[in-house]
Amino acid sequence: MSAESVFQPLDGRFVASELARGPWDPNAQHGGAPAALLARAFERVEAPPGLQLARITYELLRPAPIGPVEVRASVARAGRRVQLLDGAMLADGVEVVRARALRVRTADPGHGGDRDVPPPAGPDAGRRLEVNVPHRPMFTPDAIEIRFVSGAFGGGPATAWFRLVRPLVAGEDPSPLQRLAAAGDFGNGISATLSWDHYLYINPDLTLYIEREPVGEWICLDSRTRIVPGGIGVAESVLYDERGRVGRATQALLVAPK
Repeated sequence: MSAESVFQPLDGRFVASELARGPWDPNAQHGGAPAALLARAFERVEAPPGLQLARITYELLRPAPIGPVEVRASVARAGRRVQLLDGAMLADGVEVVRARALRVRTADPGHGGDRDVPPPAGPDAGRRLEVNVPHRPMFTPDAIEIRFVSGAFGGGPATAWFRLVRPLVAGEDPSPLQRLAAAGDFGNGISATLSWDHYLYINPDLTLYIEREPVGEWICLDSRTRIVPGGIGVAESVLYDERGRVGRATQALLVAPK
């Protein structure tokens, strides 16, 4: 199979290529790959007029494999103003990622809402950082381009722009929402506060709040990780496109010595 795209459609399923691969296991996907593919599935579920995706929550139950997977999405609760969707990625009939999405009617345009929050310095002002990856190809840097405008991998709070440079699905241009979902899983990675050489920073979940529909190719994460002694780690990211603030991403973290 050619690795020109992250996923290849095959008989109603998908085959995850090595471009989907994450850093922890050469046979497992990075969380951004199934997040983007499930966002695509939710986009394809028919919505009543005026409803917009407001939240997607992913439960990363098991490693999502490199190879064949199945993706499902359906309406769990219908409604004209609020709609709940269920989704899942399965491998060999076993659920590896569970997702739930919320659609909400967009705000009354007559409401004097908040002004757009401008984005950080744009991707043209960013810098690419060389990173030692355990295997190639990988989701990053081979499918995702990253440009830091502040901070660095493993250096605490960081701000970086992300862009999918390969198709998510062969023969398709990824939507801005799919690009946002692919990038949203990186908050813990860019803002880690402990050494990657000695600790795991694995997120078993990801929640995206989407204030408005994103636009364009680039998504920015302004990320912070906080680890409470005797508690858990949480990574929080404010999400931007080149127009301004677009939402927020949160991740609970398993932080453990390697």
